[in-house]
Amino acid sequence: MERGTENDLRHLVSAAPRVMVVDGSKLVRKLIGDVLARELPGAEVIACDGLASARAALAEKHVDLVTTSLVLPDGDGMALARAVREAAGQSYVPVIVVSGDVQARLESRTLGEDVTDYFDKALGHNALAAFIRGYVQPQPIPGARVLYVEDSKVVAAATKRMLERNGMQVIHTIGAEEAIAWLEARRDPEGAPGADLVLTDVYLKGELSGRDLLHRIRGPFGYGKRALPVLVMTGDANRDNQSQLLREGANDLVLKPIEERLLVTKALFQLRVARLPEQRAFDA
Repeated sequence: MERGTENDLRHLVSAAPRVMVVDGSKLVRKLIGDVLARELPGAEVIACDGLASARAALAEKHVDLVTTSLVLPDGDGMALARAVREAAGQSYVPVIVVSGDVQARLESRTLGEDVTDYFDKALGHNALAAFIRGYVQPQPIPGARVLYVEDSKVVAAATKRMLERNGMQVIHTIGAEEAIAWLEARRDPEGAPGADLVLTDVYLKGELSGRDLLHRIRGPFGYGKRALPVLVMTGDANRDNQSQLLREGANDLVLKPIEERLLVTKALFQLRVARLPEQRAFDA
């Protein structure tokens, strides 16, 4: 892990994080601010109505995370993300775009290099709070079981340590065949999965690939994205191939080389969303 990322990880676990909320709607800014005040006690919320006010606030003080709508009165979320990266000391700050067309953007892989992640506002404000908390105050989920499929011993050992030191119980298998057998053996009479999340490499040495495992989970097993989230790890930079994995049922992708903060955040977020009741979208 790079030295800057290590420093950033220590900073992100601050007991009183500063979260910048950028949205042209006063109602949305207040709604998100109220939820964060309730879910992240001690957090300082910096509300901005657009690109200009956000730039001014960034010049005054450091922030731990920025959430922005895609469309702003004087610009857009992409321009804001660039402004964050250009601000002194903010280069590692997560920038989350809150949008109603997240799935389409994920599938098209048009996140933009300055945007850390997209959040689908249809999941609701409670899920947004969980998502933000995953970045600024990552908390373990006691008893969460991750079925991890990786055939490289070196990669598996390093990744397993990342997950376990963040409170996750890891069941490691070296192939899709073994993972399928494990899921089949632990499926309860009501059809609930034996794991809370599956993390798999897309390329495996056995006859079946991570894609085949994904198809089995979404097909014959019949587990939807909320019932059994699947994160797929890939080193393939081809956006069409990445998009195809998402269309086939992956909840999200983890790009190689693996960066611990993003892996843990994505895993904890999927685990928390799976446990939330269905949410209504907040008004934009």
